[in-house]
Amino acid sequence: MANLHNPAIGSSVPARGGHASRFMLIAATSLGNGLEMFDFTIYSFFAVIIGKQFFPSHSPFGSLLMAVATFGIGFVVRPIGGVVIGNYADRAGRKAAMTLTIVVMAAGTALIGLAPPYASIGVLAPVLVVAGRLLQGFSAGGEIGASTTLLMESGVATTRGFLVSWQVASQGAAALAGALSGFALAHLLTPAALESWGWRVPFLCGLLIGPVGLYIRRSLHETHTDEARETSAFSEALRSHRRELLTGILMIVGSTATMYIAVFYMPTYLIKVLHMPSATAFLSGCVSGATLFVVAPLSGLLADRLKRRKPVVFGATLTGGLLVFPAFWLLNHTANLGVALAIVALLVSCLAIIAGPGFLLILEAFPKRVRATGLSVVYSVGVSIFGGFAQFIVTWLISATGNPMSPAWYMVACSAISLCALLALREQRAASPATLHPGQ
Repeated sequence: MANLHNPAIGSSVPARGGHASRFMLIAATSLGNGLEMFDFTIYSFFAVIIGKQFFPSHSPFGSLLMAVATFGIGFVVRPIGGVVIGNYADRAGRKAAMTLTIVVMAAGTALIGLAPPYASIGVLAPVLVVAGRLLQGFSAGGEIGASTTLLMESGVATTRGFLVSWQVASQGAAALAGALSGFALAHLLTPAALESWGWRVPFLCGLLIGPVGLYIRRSLHETHTDEARETSAFSEALRSHRRELLTGILMIVGSTATMYIAVFYMPTYLIKVLHMPSATAFLSGCVSGATLFVVAPLSGLLADRLKRRKPVVFGATLTGGLLVFPAFWLLNHTANLGVALAIVALLVSCLAIIAGPGFLLILEAFPKRVRATGLSVVYSVGVSIFGGFAQFIVTWLISATGNPMSPAWYMVACSAISLCALLALREQRAASPATLHPGQ
């Protein structure tokens, strides 16, 4: 077990005020993450309509390919956001960085929700949507690193897992809210009204999270600032922590592929490939969101009670990878909605179990002075390469090969990469909880 004062773990200032303060901490970070994932969820669920509205094409898959490619474009700038905002978080503080990210995210959401369709303004319409996705991607690149680092540094070692797990739990809550919105709109509106204006409603409602999140984040307690540093945190991380960066990036490949296919792409898959009704396909988003929201905090509590977290992450990743082929085979050989929802819940449960212990393995690998930058780079690069374009890749594979099992091949390959990275990971861990000081 690592020494109590291991510099890779560092110390931090605990959240004050007991349960009430902890609730405010979780709420403040969750609202920012929630805005990000709510918008991503809505975009994924309405990808077919957005393709028709902004990317007209004569090919059946052409509009959808352009829509999901635009979804992926936001991930191109995520590493840039991770470096810029991660550096800012390690210098000016986690709180300052989180304020910046929520403003930029709201601006990107507004562009997408208010952009006129192609039929009204021509090529400027897709340009506005792309600009909105770029802003969202830049913001998301730094949001995860800053907010998750704040969560980790605000608790003692016996609560870190639970706090950090809310990073993923908030994504689940946002996915659930987005799916419920889509499900309700599909039931309440005619197809014409949904395509004309109904799909915009969740985007515009999501904007309300922005000012609420800004107000709550003002009360957060800062855990780290380093205004006097002479070199950037990114330069230091590249110079001294290249192994941790590479291992972390490869480690999240499997979970990010599962997230962006099982949670975000699955409704589109059920509609376009398995020809299920739009309204019922949204239920898969509800199930995946609810599963993340419930299982992730339980996983965090488990991580706080274990001496080692690596075996849990390895076991959940291996189990998820082994289940992928049987899951997609069943999806393609049954027309039962209940079976489809059970499969989604099973795959997403494996992802949720990784949440708390997985983030902690990465966070504790970096010293405090570069921790936000380290996680931002790891998460943004890994998600950008293997998650952001996952929908485009599997849509193209299905179109090119005609094989509906294509998503399974992609997910299994990504899980294999993560398992290899986990074997190479050097696990860090604080000393016995009985000897801990607050914030360590």
